[in-house]
Amino acid sequence: MKRWVTLTIGLVFLLVGGVWVLQGAGVLTGSFMTGQKLWFLIGLVAFLVGVVLVAATARRSRRTPSDN
Repeated sequence: MKRWVTLTIGLVFLLVGGVWVLQGAGVLTGSFMTGQKLWFLIGLVAFLVGVVLVAATARRSRRTPSDN
């Protein structure tokens, strides 16, 4: 898979996971997810998946600079 695709997917997971964590923690209001522990945990998992994808992409790009 191309690096930019993996990076984009990772960034989407980071953003969506971050929003879900904030909603689950009650920081962002106005949703059925606000203050729900389940959405906090789902968001945390999504955020961590995003971190792994972005880190793997960054690590791979340092090892193989010719792969686009």
